[in-house]
Amino acid sequence: MLKIKLTRIGKKAQPQYHVVVVEDKTNSGTRSVDNIGYYNPLSKPKEFRLDVKAYESWMAKGARPTDTVRSLAIKSAKATKSTK
Repeated sequence: MLKIKLTRIGKKAQPQYHVVVVEDKTNSGTRSVDNIGYYNPLSKPKEFRLDVKAYESWMAKGARPTDTVRSLAIKSAKATKSTK
């Protein structure tokens, strides 16, 4: 099974994350199947970029997002609807 999750990048005390698709049963630090987004919680306002087409495509293929990725995707979808 595939998972859509955050992987940490960046320096000590400066977290940044990539939104990636990985196999569920792999060790941490292994290569990801696809990189579909980016999240920076320290910027003002918080920066979250997600390739929505790729996200929906992986969801259709059976990938399951973690709770954090799911909530960030919902928040960004609401934000884009309110700006249109």
